[in-house]
Parts: sequence; structure tokens; C-alpha cells
Amino acid sequence: MALAGKRVLLLIGGGIAAYKALELIRLLRAQEVAVTCVLTRAGTQFVTPLSLQALSENRVYTDLFSLTDESEMGHIQLSRAADLLVVAPATADLLARMAAGLADDLAATVLLATDTPVLVAPAMNVRMWQHAATQANLATLRARGIGVVGPDEGPMACGEFGPGRLAEPPAILAAVAARLDGAKPLAGRRALVTSGPTHEPIDPVRYLANRSSGRQGHAIAAALAELGAAVTLVSGPVGIADPPGVRVERVETAAQMLAACLAALPVDVAVMAAAVADWRVAEPGGQKLKKIEGAPAPALTLTPNPDILAHLAGLAAGRPRLVIGFAAETEHVIAHAQAKRARKGCDWIVANDVSPATGIMGGAENEVHLVSAETVEDWPRMTKSEVASRLARRIAQALA
Repeated sequence: MALAGKRVLLLIGGGIAAYKALELIRLLRAQEVAVTCVLTRAGTQFVTPLSLQALSENRVYTDLFSLTDESEMGHIQLSRAADLLVVAPATADLLARMAAGLADDLAATVLLATDTPVLVAPAMNVRMWQHAATQANLATLRARGIGVVGPDEGPMACGEFGPGRLAEPPAILAAVAARLDGAKPLAGRRALVTSGPTHEPIDPVRYLANRSSGRQGHAIAAALAELGAAVTLVSGPVGIADPPGVRVERVETAAQMLAACLAALPVDVAVMAAAVADWRVAEPGGQKLKKIEGAPAPALTLTPNPDILAHLAGLAAGRPRLVIGFAAETEHVIAHAQAKRARKGCDWIVANDVSPATGIMGGAENEVHLVSAETVEDWPRMTKSEVASRLARRIAQALA
């Protein structure tokens, strides 16, 4: 990424995740980005101006009513002296004040006064993140063109688990780079992503399924959209929010997913991240199957589901330029992935170990291997949003 000489104004909200701002500054400075910090009063409870100044090598601003600051620069000039404003962490309170257009401290006033692009990285308790007010505020900010990165899902300082963790600094750096690059590397490209499980009916109330949460596929769709692609996300039944800037087609069965994928063509890249059920019940019951005391359990006759990855990879006409599959394995991960790539005819396989001990299936993190015909790349364990950002960048390079 070519960021040397760019200027970022980093606004740090008052949350425990503020400590990650220090690492973000270090990453930005390593890219020769000039960083100036605005620290909220609540933020001073978690990080100090001295720490921020030492890492950024610039003065830190905290007070809206400082006569010295106002005479030297002023909040208006401060808001316009950067190429990008980054709010990390963006607390629920700060997002609400941004949406309402308040100017009750230096950070909020800078954000209201700016005509510079803004990127926010939310971080808060899971219940605060899921609250209708927070989601409405985010929708308002997105409609105004403000970019959003994260949050991630995982354990929190409050002891709860769920979405609301600040995106990791490398993921925020990637989002900053995408904003500062100007030209989106995937602008004008079309992408298809599948995500989540499929539900194959046994009868009107039961189905065959798996533990996929859809988080990795949804994160990939969001990352591709962030780089400028027009993305269609075909999603099985999941309990997570739609990614921003993405057209979503909801399906339940593998047959419906295949039909939606074919309807989305032509595309430049297809990323088949869904955990599609291998089999379906040949003749689902029209009525709920009843348990009869003393009678044997009903026998289910299974039949193979359509192989969506192989179907798209094998198209004679309209095949995407790049077809990427996923291999969720519990043993011999690399060997199985290499065999799957050759068997399906796809270009890349993203392989991972989903053994119960890894916590990957349904979890917030992933550890993958990118397998092509020539190489195997072992990526370190990272959040699923980081995996998505890294994969999106690799896709952009391959399609360049």
C-alpha cells in the first residue's frame, strides 16, 4: 500500500479498546502516514496524551475551549488538515452524537465541521451494538457516506461474548488504505459470494444443517465491497446482519443457492464460502414425522446435493475469471484441500481446520491456508474480518 505522505486525524473515544489505538498509530507510522490525535475526555481514562504523542510524534488535542489551540489552529482547521478522519474506538455515545450532529466536545465538533472523508471503527458492549438505536445511528452515518470497519465478534472486557469488539488494527489499517488509495482496486468488478449453511428439509419442521455461522462469508462480501466491487451475497439462514453495500439474496437449500448463483452471473470472481450440505432427503415428508412408541426410527433416504463450486468452475461459457472454494477439514487439511481444488476445477481453495478444539466453526477467528495449483500459503490465525481483508486484496491483485 502506498500511503507515504498521507495525513490521518485519529479521534479516540472512551472505551477499553482505546488501547488498540496505540498499535494503530504504530502501523500507520510504519507506512509513513502522519498521525494527529484528538483524545476525548473519556478516552483519557484508558490512554494518555503522552503515549499518543510519543507514538504519533505530533501534538495531541483534547480541549474544545483551549485558547492556545484555538489561536494556533482551531477546530475548523484541525478538521480539514487531514486526508482522512478515523474514529477508533467509536463508542455508542460518540456514534449517537455524530448521527445527531452534536458539537459538545472537541471530537464531536471536529466531526461536524469536517468536509474530509470519515471512517469509524465501532467498539462497545454486544447489547449496545445490537440496540435498535445504535443500528439506526449507523444506518444514518452510512447514508452520509461514512465508512465503517468492524466490529468483530468475541469475548469482551465486560465478560460477555458477541459482536462489538474493535476491529484489529491491521484490519483498520487496510480500511484506511482502501479509503486513502482513492481509486478502488475492484471498482467496475462484479463479485459473487456464498455464505452460511444450507437447510435441507426432512419434513415441514425438521432439516439437515451444520454449524456454519456465515461470519467468514459475510466478512468477505463486505471486504470486496470496500474495495469497490459490486457484490452479490447469496446467504443461507444466518443470525448476523447483512454487510453494508452488498446485494443479499437469501436462500435455504443447496438447490436454491445454485439457482441464485447462476442468476447472479456474469461475475469476475466467485467466492464459495458457504457450508453447503452434501446431501438432502430424497423425499421430504409432507407432514411432520411422528414418533410412535415401539416403532423403529424412520429411515431417511439421502441423495447428493448439487455441487455449486464444481458447477461454476466447470462452466463452458460465463465462468468467472477467478473461482475460489473453501475446504473445512478436520484432518490432513492441506492434502485434502489440494485434492479438492483439482477435483472441483477451481482456481484457489481457502482451507481451514474446523476440529472442535480450534473453535473456528462459528467462532470469531480463523486460521487458513490459501491453496493454488502452484503454492500453499499458510496465514497466521487472525479475525475473520482480517482474513476477509487479506483475501480481498489478493483477489484484487489477481484481477488487476
